[in-house]
Amino acid sequence: MELKKNKETELVSVLMTVYNREKYIAEAIESIINSTYKNWELIIVDDQSKDNSVAIAKSYQAKDDRIKVYVNEINLGDYPNRNQAASYAKGKYLKYVDADDMIYPHGLEQLVYYIEQFPEAGYGLCSLPQDKLQQFPFQLSAKDAYQRHYFQQPLFHKAPLSSIIKREAFETIGGFSGKQHLGDFEMWHMLSNKYNVVLMPQGIVWYREHDDQQMNDNRTDPFVPFKYILLAEELLKSDKCPLKGLDQEKAIQKVRKQQSNAILSAMKHHSISKAIEMKTKNGMSFYTILKNKFKK
Repeated sequence: MELKKNKETELVSVLMTVYNREKYIAEAIESIINSTYKNWELIIVDDQSKDNSVAIAKSYQAKDDRIKVYVNEINLGDYPNRNQAASYAKGKYLKYVDADDMIYPHGLEQLVYYIEQFPEAGYGLCSLPQDKLQQFPFQLSAKDAYQRHYFQQPLFHKAPLSSIIKREAFETIGGFSGKQHLGDFEMWHMLSNKYNVVLMPQGIVWYREHDDQQMNDNRTDPFVPFKYILLAEELLKSDKCPLKGLDQEKAIQKVRKQQSNAILSAMKHHSISKAIEMKTKNGMSFYTILKNKFKK
């Protein structure tokens, strides 16, 4: 593969959604300003913050005309606000950087350089463990992306921070559906139903962990991670799923087994009522749940 030289001809729309992030937003904005890649616009969309987030964002807007700050009239919530930010974008690529995260100085340059090698790809994912067989970047077809996620190693679990998306592809599939917690997991499936994905290495973005994150629900409420494997089954059963025949059936059986294990774990570590709530949602009998647990 002959690598193309990056001439910074492509505009990247960096999308920063904000809700009460006064402690972190300045560092997030400065990580964009410090990028070695200069052809970007930073679109900051505040979702009715109650702190000084907007004032901080506007202070940067006053100093750099590539930065635009918008304030929603009402609180939209996480994924609807991601769609709102994308609606203002003019770039070829969308790059989410949340107001509590950061991107390394070379991050935008790398992302554009990697994805530009594969014109047919619709999006790229970074922050992935080293591949055992080949160097990054490389692309996967829709079927290969599903195969990798369901039979080799997780792929569709990455947060929006670890992605770069062609705006045309994002608009074609209609953006995020708005499902709480599940939006990015669903997004990578939907994009991979239509487009190739480029896989990229680590060291491009930096994810902050703190107590105010919505993802903390994954660690405290067993029903939240359970929703992912419920959605996985729904997506695998869709007519749009690129897996067919035996591969599709094997993937469905795998997530059904994961659902059974999650219900039994909730029963052991949380409460019977929580386990029953999860069982009711997926419709399996306790006989089937136990049968799945011991199925190879």
